[in-house]
Amino acid sequence: MVLSNRKAAFGLQRAASASPPIPTSYLALQPFLKSNPGKTRGNYDVEIARLVLEAKPDLVVLAGWMHVFGDGFLDILNGVVDAGIPDDKGLVRPVPVINLHPALPGEYDGAHALDRAWDDYQAAKIVRTGVMVHRVVKQVDAGQPILTREIPFREGESKEEFETRLHSVEWEVIVQATKEVLEQRMQELQGSTPEC
Repeated sequence: MVLSNRKAAFGLQRAASASPPIPTSYLALQPFLKSNPGKTRGNYDVEIARLVLEAKPDLVVLAGWMHVFGDGFLDILNGVVDAGIPDDKGLVRPVPVINLHPALPGEYDGAHALDRAWDDYQAAKIVRTGVMVHRVVKQVDAGQPILTREIPFREGESKEEFETRLHSVEWEVIVQATKEVLEQRMQELQGSTPEC
């Protein structure tokens, strides 16, 4: 399933037009809050976790999700808190959650990482940045790195050109890291299944 908090997200269109089509879902924060008086951002995060779990995922990949989730999201995916889904047969928790971030571990955590790295490059403070895919933990962009890739800045390159180059690297590493984590998860699940 592809889930977005933006109705016009290209990922939703791409999933819907795939062959066969990939199920999609959309839930934005402000419409959720307007249609649920008295609910909070935390309630929204819990509802997102419920939507994700209803799809019975083997893995959750955050790629372009621009909100930082509160504790409720991870608590549900980790099985610490009951999601209240009536039939969760076949769902094995914890469900791993990975995130794509346009910076290397410990550098430019949080929002606007690319902009901050570009500014530091312009100020001659750095000569490279990078991208990483990491496991999601409650501290923003601090989870165990799965895959990292350094990206040097190029003299004379515009910010837009650099951003395009960085995104092409992101598209490679997210696929590689997803494959790696899924293979690891399948091995773990097979190892935990008793032999017949």
